[in-house]
Amino acid sequence: MLDWAQQFIEHNAVWAYLIIVVWTFLEGETIVIICGMLAARQNGPHIVGVILSALAGSLAGDQTWFFVGRYKGKKFLGRRPWLQAKADKVHRLLEQWHTLLILGFRFLYGLRNLTPFVLGMGEVKTRRFVILNVIGATVWAVTFGLGGFVFGKAFETYLHEHYGKGLLGVCGLVFIIWMTRLLIRVRRARKGREALAAAGSASEPPIPPSEQGQ
Repeated sequence: MLDWAQQFIEHNAVWAYLIIVVWTFLEGETIVIICGMLAARQNGPHIVGVILSALAGSLAGDQTWFFVGRYKGKKFLGRRPWLQAKADKVHRLLEQWHTLLILGFRFLYGLRNLTPFVLGMGEVKTRRFVILNVIGATVWAVTFGLGGFVFGKAFETYLHEHYGKGLLGVCGLVFIIWMTRLLIRVRRARKGREALAAAGSASEPPIPPSEQGQ
């Protein structure tokens, strides 16, 4: 499987970078770590290309959510009331750590995708968000891209002939962690919807006894 991925990257470098852009637009650092590790191999993707692709995808995703929050925030959140608790948490963090939150929200598990949306709904100026977002995205892409690269080099140095199996195992572990996080997120969202539905049912006025038989 790893050899197939390596051959695909060797002959389809543009597609490999495009996959990174799309994945980081939708999700987090999983693909950056894996491709950073693959970049440590001979004929793998170039680490600079991995970092730039991750930067482009992350920036595009965050800017998209920021503008969705700015122009459609109340309507979007009104249809998803189970997100309100997290949105309130982002507001509290923003009041306490304004600049640091904008710079580092990518490193906050569970709040990464929601934070730029909430920031767009608030009073954060677009220019300020764009500047801080570029800085934060650059730090994020370099951190995970080079982290994966260094880890891949260490595997290559110490595992030698077992490098492929070791790297495949790490990729599998990263994928399992990503899937676990995704399932936890889906489960929490479902519980939130169920809790809101139960609260709405409990708040409905009881039917008077005189009307129950009608």
